[in-house]
Amino acid sequence: MTLSLGHPIDAPAGPPPNLFALAAELPSNIKFGTSSWPSDGWAGDVYHATYRGRQPTARLREYVRYPLFRMAALNTAFYEPPSEAILRAYARVLPAGYACDVKVWDRITARRFIHDPRWGNLSGQPNPDFLNAALFLESVLPPYAQALRNQDVCFVFQFHAMRGPDLPATAEWVEHLDRFFSLLPREFRYAVEVRNAALLTDAHGEVLARHGVAHVFNVWTEMPALRAQLALPWTLRGDFTVVRALLKPGRKYADAVKRFEPFDRVREPWPEAREDLLRLMKEAAARRIEARIDVDNRFEGNAPGTIRALAGAFAQPSRAA
Repeated sequence: MTLSLGHPIDAPAGPPPNLFALAAELPSNIKFGTSSWPSDGWAGDVYHATYRGRQPTARLREYVRYPLFRMAALNTAFYEPPSEAILRAYARVLPAGYACDVKVWDRITARRFIHDPRWGNLSGQPNPDFLNAALFLESVLPPYAQALRNQDVCFVFQFHAMRGPDLPATAEWVEHLDRFFSLLPREFRYAVEVRNAALLTDAHGEVLARHGVAHVFNVWTEMPALRAQLALPWTLRGDFTVVRALLKPGRKYADAVKRFEPFDRVREPWPEAREDLLRLMKEAAARRIEARIDVDNRFEGNAPGTIRALAGAFAQPSRAA
C-alpha cells in the first residue's frame, strides 16, 4: 500500500479558541487521537485546507494543531510496513515527543493468513512468521527507530480473532508471548491487543507485566465491554495503556462504514461505552498512567465529535456524556 505524501491546496486556519480551553482542562497523561485522520468528513472542523485524495502527510500537519489530538495512530502499517521515506515525511510534521501508536505488520501477528488478495496463494494458510521476533527486528523496527526517533512510538500488536484449532491454549499462548517479547529491545513501548476473550487470563497479564507491555483496551465487536476489562486486576499495572474505541458488539466493520460515511458528525452516540471510557480516563488520571485513546470514526460516526464529548464530560462531569 503506497501512500501519497501530498500537499494542501491552501493554507489552513487555526482551531477555535474554545477547543484550546477544553484541552487545557484535560490532564497531560490523557492523550486522545485516532487512526481515521485521512478523512474528508472532517472538513471545516479539523481540516480547513482543501485536499485532493488522502494526502496523509499534509493532513497530519493540520491534525497535530487540533488541541484535543495528542496522539496519532498509524494503522496502515498493519497491512504493509511503510517506507522510511514516508515515516520521515511524517516526522517532519509531528512535534518532538508526539505520541504515535503504530500497528505492527500482521505478517507477525496473524496465526493464519486471512483471505485477502494481498496474500495471494498464502491466503488461508498457517503463517510461519507468527510472532517472529527476527522479522520484527529486521523489517519493522528499523525505519521507525530512525525516522521517528524524536517521537514517542508505541508498537501495537493486534492479533486477529483466532478460530478453532488456531486458538492456542493458555500455556502455549503465554509461552509464545513470553519468548517473543524477551527478544525485543526494552527502550521501545509495546502493547498487545487480542480479539479473543479467552486469552484474557491472569497468565497473559503476568507476561505483559514481566515485559512492561501494555494491555490494549479495545471496544470491538466480539470483546467484553471496557468495564469488564477494567475489572481484570492486571490491565492497568504499567505506566501507560492503550485504548481503542472501534465497533459496537455484533457490528461488522463494513456495516459501520455504510452506516456512518462520510464520517462528518456523530450519528449514533453510545452512552454506555462513553461511560466506560470516562471511567477508564478517571482511573488512569488518578494513577498517573498515560492513556493513549484511539477513537475510530466507526465507533459513533465521527472521531473528533466523540472526543470532544468525552473531553467535555471529563472536564465538567455535569455535562451530558
